[in-house]
Amino acid sequence: MNYNALGNSYLKISEVSFGCMSIDRDETAAIPLIRRAVDLGINYFDTADLYDKGLNESILGKALDGIRDQVVIATKVGNQWRPDGSGWDWNPGKDYILSAVEASLKRLRTDHIDLYQLHGGTIDDPIDETIEAFESLVKAGKIRYYGISSIRPNVIREYIKRSNIVSVMMQYSLLDRRPEVSCLQLLEQHNIGVLARGSVARGLLVDKPAEPYLDYTAEQVQLAREAIAAASGPERLPSQTAIQYVLKHPAVVSAVVGIRTPQQLEEAAMAVKRLDAMEYEALTRAVPVKDYTAHL
Repeated sequence: MNYNALGNSYLKISEVSFGCMSIDRDETAAIPLIRRAVDLGINYFDTADLYDKGLNESILGKALDGIRDQVVIATKVGNQWRPDGSGWDWNPGKDYILSAVEASLKRLRTDHIDLYQLHGGTIDDPIDETIEAFESLVKAGKIRYYGISSIRPNVIREYIKRSNIVSVMMQYSLLDRRPEVSCLQLLEQHNIGVLARGSVARGLLVDKPAEPYLDYTAEQVQLAREAIAAASGPERLPSQTAIQYVLKHPAVVSAVVGIRTPQQLEEAAMAVKRLDAMEYEALTRAVPVKDYTAHL
């Protein structure tokens, strides 16, 4: 496993990391899977207080209890569950963030969170207030660093200008190259690490039947899948090729892979041949690159 510095932080994280959103709610299945990931060299685990109303954090905290010093824990905040559990509301306010972090710390069984991320965000948010909350948590030692999870270029630019974020999590794959147009170069210039999710595009680049995806037709999705298959073979499975495409961009620090099964884990963590220049170029020619059409 290779490790990369996360932006301008002191954190070094595995280039393939564990996205916890899809883990089994049955901890007897989830905990051994997380422990196995650590054995395979994965040291970065990404969760959120939103997932399963906090149960996801609790399972992760239990799994990592006793090996906390070996891992980097990231979680997210900003989506506040309603008291009746019927759904959640967006809340980037300082008071909520300062209270939510305490619940996350308790569930994660830790005295600090390595990376605390705003789980979304709009240009109309009280951004300075949100930043103030994160900065106060850094000073208090409850979080080490903060970042945002966003696919909105206008929001990302504001946080670059006004905050000390070390990372941005965003969707990025061969079927979602919008970050290449609007965000990746800017983030690289400011030494802000990109955490890429969705590298297999819901499985469409690997084994799911082609269907329209974002602004791509089913036919274009099929072409992308065929290109991934052509770049794969004995040395690299299609899922691994899709991950390597994401990791090829210098702005990307880690591919955050949603892992639910032991097979998915073993494949994601396996050391594989990197894409060479010709393979990468062939993939980029498979489908046209497109930009975001909103929140610019």
